Amino acid sequence: MLVLLGVMVLAAVIFTACAGPEGPQGPAGAAGPAGPAGPAGPAGESATLDDLTCTECHNDTTLIEGKAAAWGESLHGTGEAFVRGASSSCAGCHSGGGFSAMVAAGQNPGSVEAGDPDPTRQTCRACHQIHTSYTGEDWALATTDPVDLYAFEGETFDGGEGNLCVNCHQPRRGMDEAVDGMVEITSTHWGPHHGPQSAMLLGLAGEGAEGSPSSHYSLVEGTCVACHMGEGANHTFEPDVAACQECHADIESFDFSGLQTEVQEQLDQLEEALIAAGWLDEEGHPAVTAVPEAEAAALWNWIYIAHEDKSLGVHNPAYTRALLEASLEAMGIAPAE
Repeated sequence: MLVLLGVMVLAAVIFTACAGPEGPQGPAGAAGPAGPAGPAGPAGESATLDDLTCTECHNDTTLIEGKAAAWGESLHGTGEAFVRGASSSCAGCHSGGGFSAMVAAGQNPGSVEAGDPDPTRQTCRACHQIHTSYTGEDWALATTDPVDLYAFEGETFDGGEGNLCVNCHQPRRGMDEAVDGMVEITSTHWGPHHGPQSAMLLGLAGEGAEGSPSSHYSLVEGTCVACHMGEGANHTFEPDVAACQECHADIESFDFSGLQTEVQEQLDQLEEALIAAGWLDEEGHPAVTAVPEAEAAALWNWIYIAHEDKSLGVHNPAYTRALLEASLEAMGIAPAE
């Protein structure tokens, strides 16, 4: 038996040593039976749509579509100005993404260091905290902090929700100082540069007359938002006379007491005089030349009121009138009666 056992062991060793390489894997066998169920978890209620915070905005109402449709009719929702957002000097106000980055960094449009690689219009995300909490709180404004006007050191605009707008709706510059009584106009885009409404409300940025804040700044809660959006949050941003009637009960148009008519007549007088002097062309662009200081101030004021502020006096009646009177006098003509 011992001899037989030894022969069998020896045969096994020899057989193993002579075996070839391992063959390919065969097909998988049938699945085995399922294992036993795990322990039951704690009892709970089934989730409903009301538990999903996204539905505070994304639901079966027309909330988003309605605001988007109105915004699409606005100046923010049309035109090609957003393409300028690829430039670092323009991104903060011309691109929605650039604006969000500017606000997050606490910057102003003059200190943005890089252009937006993918510029967009000023969409919902620019003004609201969209998809921050995924609740209705995402409609909160991106910022309502007071705004220091970067072209006018020491001047701050503090107008509640309107502060959001003023991050961009402020002058980029003031008029250069005269040298030997002359002001050098270096570009056909010379002037405060677009959207200086906040400065007009404060009584700033004009030349030749002192100003002060208007009642539309000091007495209207929410400033820009109150007048340009109203209680219904009108996203065309076109002001409605109904918003004025809270203070001016009998008002029927923005030409209150003939203010806008008066301002337009004086602007027309001033424009005619500036064109005759050669400081302004027929399309409303300033000549690239040196202009006597007083007449340069008149040109600056015409651009500021007619081409940039565009409220025809509504934002600050007293200051607008004072600037036009000084400008007409500088051009040697009396205001229209």
